[in-house]
This record gives sequence, structure tokens and C-alpha cells, in this order.
Amino acid sequence: MLTPQPPLPDLAPDFVPFATAALDFHRSINVPAGTVAASRAELDSLHAHLISLHGLFDAHTTRTAVVAEAEGDHLRAVRTRLWQAAEHLHSAYHAAPHRAAGQPRSPEACRAGRPEGAPELSICQRHLATAARVRRQTTPAELHDPFTGLVRH
Repeated sequence: MLTPQPPLPDLAPDFVPFATAALDFHRSINVPAGTVAASRAELDSLHAHLISLHGLFDAHTTRTAVVAEAEGDHLRAVRTRLWQAAEHLHSAYHAAPHRAAGQPRSPEACRAGRPEGAPELSICQRHLATAARVRRQTTPAELHDPFTGLVRH
């Protein structure tokens, strides 16, 4: 039998619509119409945003899954897909050309695993900190399952 939950406190005004509007505004004024690759700074910002969004869904998943199994299951799937997107953004960042050299790192440097240093290393620190939490919440099979659109939901 479920125990009654205490009433929720008054929530702050919903900031998500403002964040959505800010992203739309950013896209309209900062993303050129032509074919130009995203810069490392833009990819880093997108990664930070996606990790923040992952944290928001993580909080909602944790709260919801306890009281609503079906909704919690869907939120877990969203959280996993957000992490998969963050993994791709992290890889895209490291594949993007450096601002100074204008060239991506050499394959030898990538294989050697030499860190790029600050401030470039901040994306890796953010990614690794989130990865530790993700590995505690998700199975390897869930993390590496390709998204085919044919999910059980």
C-alpha cells in the first residue's frame, strides 16, 4: 500500500519555456544559414546544455519512477537517450578542428590519449563526472543499445 505523500511545496515559476526560447533565439542569431561546421566552443556549450538537461531528467526520473512505474520507465529511456547524445557530442568536440591549428588532432595523438589541456579539458571533466553517475544508474546493454525507433514504449 502506498503511503500518502506530503504536499509539494510551491514551485518556482517554470523556467523551461524561457530556456527553450533562449535556445531558439540563439539558433536564429548565431547559427549561420550556410554550410559551416559547428565550432568547438559551440559543441562544448551544447554538451554543457545537454548534460544539464540530463540532470533535469534524472531528477524527474528519480522522483517519478517511485510513484508511477510507466511514466518512470519512459523518463529512464529519455535519460538514456540524452546520455547517448552527450556521448556523440563529446566525440564530435574532439573530432572538430582546433581553433589555433585549424586541423583536428592527428590519429596518433588521439590513440596516445594525450589530453588537450585547459580549457579544452573541461568538457572531458564534465563528461566523466556525469559518466560515473550514468554507469551507476544504467546497464551497459542499455547504454550501448542502438536507437532504432523500435522501442518497447
